[in-house]
Amino acid sequence: MDTVVIKYNAGNLRSVEFALSRLGVEPVFSDEAETILKAQRIIFPGVGEASSAMKYLRERQLDEVILAAKQPFLGICLGMQLMCKHSEENDTTCLGIFDESVKKFNPADPALKVPQIGWNTIANLNTPVFTDIPEDSYCYFVHGYYASKGEHTIATTDYGGLYSAALNKANYYGVQFHPEKSAAIGQKIIENFLKIE
Repeated sequence: MDTVVIKYNAGNLRSVEFALSRLGVEPVFSDEAETILKAQRIIFPGVGEASSAMKYLRERQLDEVILAAKQPFLGICLGMQLMCKHSEENDTTCLGIFDESVKKFNPADPALKVPQIGWNTIANLNTPVFTDIPEDSYCYFVHGYYASKGEHTIATTDYGGLYSAALNKANYYGVQFHPEKSAAIGQKIIENFLKIE
């Protein structure tokens, strides 16, 4: 199976590689348009800050490559946020695949620390990427910004209010949590993504 992981300045590449290897998939890491667009599946991980990541993508025309993808495409954490239309993180215009906006956590409850770091549940699960995943399964989150709920929401998480734990539009999927760090549940979600035609 030909799976490409987009290589850029905000990737958590090693943990994604380990997760794929456990499923018998040896991914190709690339920032080359031809290699990425010829792949059967594309994974777009991300850890870091939105504006510098978008600047890097635009300088290398990787934004255009992402928007041209026709195969199953999975954004992880910052990768998913960059697929939204706008991020409050340094007032960043993003890729605009999803209509949802990315906002800074500002919980009223002082017990809720920002960034959210740790395990939280996902619910209202939709689309084949969550096949055989029980409602309220725990996944691992690390983020200070979140995607609002909207028409592309396929899973939610509650952290001082409901937000999008996952998004989907056509061939594009995004998850806010880190499936590669979410034990057996995360592994199953990655496996489900790899089975999407």
